[in-house]
Amino acid sequence: MKLNKTAAIAVIAVAAAAGYLVWTVSKPATYLVQGEVEATRIDLSAMISARVSEMPVNVGDNVATGDVVLQMESATLDAQLAAAQAALDVARANRDLTYSTRPETITAAEAQLESARANVTLAQSNFDRINQLRSDSVVSQAGLDQASNSLTAAIQAHAAAQASLDQARNGASPEQKAVADAQVKQAEAAVLQTRASVNEMTVVSPIDGEVTTRTSEQGKLFSAGAPLISIVDVDHAWFTFNLREDLLEGLEVGQPLKVRVPALGDDADLIDAAIASINVQGSYANWRATKATGDFDLRTFAVRADPVGDVTGLRPGMSVLVDWPATARSGN
Repeated sequence: MKLNKTAAIAVIAVAAAAGYLVWTVSKPATYLVQGEVEATRIDLSAMISARVSEMPVNVGDNVATGDVVLQMESATLDAQLAAAQAALDVARANRDLTYSTRPETITAAEAQLESARANVTLAQSNFDRINQLRSDSVVSQAGLDQASNSLTAAIQAHAAAQASLDQARNGASPEQKAVADAQVKQAEAAVLQTRASVNEMTVVSPIDGEVTTRTSEQGKLFSAGAPLISIVDVDHAWFTFNLREDLLEGLEVGQPLKVRVPALGDDADLIDAAIASINVQGSYANWRATKATGDFDLRTFAVRADPVGDVTGLRPGMSVLVDWPATARSGN
C-alpha cells in the first residue's frame, strides 16, 4: 500500500514537471527592458558678444513662453545702432533733396526765361527794322548780319532759359533718384541688422518649462553662441528604449505599453503609454555578433513611447521599466 502511494506521488511529480515544461516552452520569454525618461531641452544662447546685466530667473524656476530669462548689455552695439540710425536719417534727407527743388530756384529760372523772351522780342524787332532798311539800301550788309546774329543768340538764350526752368521743376535725373532710393534702402537694412543684434541681448524663453541650468553670472562677458541657460519642458516628457532588432517582432506605432517608473515609488500604478516612433540607430549602436560565422550583427532601434494623459513627477533621466515579451507582442 505504501509502495502504491509512493508511486502515485512520483507520477504526480512527473506530470507536474511535464506540465511546467510545456508551459515554459509555449509561453513567450519575457525580458525586463530598461529605458529612460526624456523631455525637450533647449539651450539658449545669444548671437552676439555681450555682458550679462540682469538675471530674473534662477535654476528651478518655471517660465512661460516669451518670459525674459536673461538680459545682456553692450555699449558697442548701442553705439552702432545710433550710428546706423543717423546714417539712415542722412540718406533720407539726401533722397528728399534729390526729389525736391527750392521754390526760389524755380522763381529765378522763371525770371530768366521771361528776360530771355523779352530779349528775343527785342532782337526780332531790331532785325526786322534793319532788314527793311537794308532793302532800301540805307544800312550795309554787315549791319544786317549783326542783327541776325543777335536774334539767333537771343533765341538760343531763350531755349537755355526754358531748359533751366524745366530742370528746376523736374528736379534730379531718374538715375540720381534711383541712387538716392538705393542709399535709403541700404541704410534701412543696416539699421535692421544692428537692431537685430541689439534684440539678441534680451534672451526670452521659447517654451513653457523649468530652468535646469544657468551658466551665466551677472557681469560676465559671453561670446556669441555660448550657452547661457537651459530650459526643459518637464510637463511633456516621454519614454525612450533602445532595443535590438530581434525584439521588434510585432511592434508597431500606436501600440499600447505598460511602463513602471521606480522613482515614482513601488506603490505607483503602471503608466499607460503608446509607441510614437521606431527609428534605427547609427551603425555605432549595433550589437555585435559573438561568432565568426553563422551569426550576424543586430541593429539597435530607438523606440519612443508617449504617456497617455498627464503623469505627475516625471523628470528627465529617470529609469523606466517594461516587461518586453520575446514573441506575440502585438495585441498582447
